[in-house]
Amino acid sequence: MDHEAQFAHRLRPYLNDGARVDARVAARLRAAREQALAAYRPERHDWVALPAGAGGRLGGLRTLWLRIVLPAVVLCAAFAATFAWQQQQRAAELEELDALLLTSDLPIDAYLDQGFAAWLKRRASQ
Repeated sequence: MDHEAQFAHRLRPYLNDGARVDARVAARLRAAREQALAAYRPERHDWVALPAGAGGRLGGLRTLWLRIVLPAVVLCAAFAATFAWQQQQRAAELEELDALLLTSDLPIDAYLDQGFAAWLKRRASQ
């Protein structure tokens, strides 16, 4: 037996002694327990929690729209705007690099050099 079980075994008689009440108190306790169980209504845990006063069909649809659809639309719009902005930045960097290459006085052989290609990649990543 582990220590918790031993402790519970030793403690049980003291708890049982304290639980002894006269019949009148026991009847009142039983009646109060039955009354509490009769009034008990378990909470509903819907997947979408409704705010207070949002009853009816329109309230439920409005809540669904405000809590799920609208944030999803805003999130998709933010992703699309970020993607478009990144593409625009990338295009501007490539345009700048092309302009630098076209305005330079390098011979065509320099563009075929592998070291030059590595330099271009480093320059583009800056």
